[in-house]
Amino acid sequence: MEDRLPKAEVSALDTLRANASKIADALLPVLAVLAALAIGAIILLMLGANPVAAYGALLEGAFGSGNAVAETIVKATPLLLVGLGICIAFRGNVINIGGEGQMVVGALLATLVGLRLTSWPGWVVVPLAMLAGFVGGAIWGGIPGILKAYFRVNEILSTVMMNAIAVQAMNYLLRGPMIDPAQMELASRIPQTAALPEAFRLPRLAPTRLHLGAFIAVVLAVGVYILLWRTTLGYRIRAVGQNPDASRYGGIRVRHHVVVALLLSGAFAGLAGATQVFGVNYRMITDGSATGFTGSAGFNGIVAALFGQLHPIGAIPASFLFGALLVGANKLQRMMQVPSAFITSLNGLVVVFVVSSDIWRRQRQKRRLAAAQRAAEAAVADSGGPA
Repeated sequence: MEDRLPKAEVSALDTLRANASKIADALLPVLAVLAALAIGAIILLMLGANPVAAYGALLEGAFGSGNAVAETIVKATPLLLVGLGICIAFRGNVINIGGEGQMVVGALLATLVGLRLTSWPGWVVVPLAMLAGFVGGAIWGGIPGILKAYFRVNEILSTVMMNAIAVQAMNYLLRGPMIDPAQMELASRIPQTAALPEAFRLPRLAPTRLHLGAFIAVVLAVGVYILLWRTTLGYRIRAVGQNPDASRYGGIRVRHHVVVALLLSGAFAGLAGATQVFGVNYRMITDGSATGFTGSAGFNGIVAALFGQLHPIGAIPASFLFGALLVGANKLQRMMQVPSAFITSLNGLVVVFVVSSDIWRRQRQKRRLAAAQRAAEAAVADSGGPA
């Protein structure tokens, strides 16, 4: 039927289809979250809880007051920073699963700066600490980058193993060289550092816990967008991610940019760890695991980035949404008396559905590109071949 239409109408129809397809791709993450919540509702019914009341409690916990919204933003801040690094890494076609360890190393170095320079003014120490966190995460992310680029070590395995090394280093330091001196006199010896001086704490919006780190994260999201789409470095990272062979042929140093992608990815995760120390906890503390300090932000940041379709601006609302889920889930558990395992299951369902939707989106994009290529080849054949 399309063959009988004028070329202008066929072109308009193709444009309409392309726009509809893009809208469908954009809605996939939202549909994925709704599907996860639907399965969560079934689980709630099995537990004898009212899903409507349960999700109402979740929304109230996340948005029911000004303080609740502030807590949501606080929880979203490390997710956004980690997610920005994930956007850079995935655009370079490398997978960073080491956000947890990079957060820990960045936080350790930032805390060390804060504890060593107690006689310095806060306006000097805080930027230095943020820079230390950025550099610490970059080092921890750059190591797997070097292993992948120059020794062909799978970055998924290396970043996961680097998480384990970072956790053990944290446990040693917080129980030994960096432990709070006040804990040395106690039998319990809680693994934590001394508290940072009050002058070193990021400014807060009283009476909430909302701190300056949230604003910094949003500004950096715009910065990462500019980096990836408005600079030569960003273009080269994306080119390497799209086609390393063609990039190499075009004179781009592929291995160098693989390292840079993971280095920057780790740097933003390290900065997330530093902001957690200087904006939320004011000290480093752990229960012996990475999540005891990070709250799984290193992993949840990956999902936030995927939900934002690996775009730094899209990661802003995505991080806010996942921050709301994490904050609201606490009230859901208290009000509905559901097991804590349900909250873990709900988060897991969201992760599975969002990641699956991203895989499906990429497959749809590949099919569209293949169809466009076939159409172009057919058009050339119909015109009698290239001039």
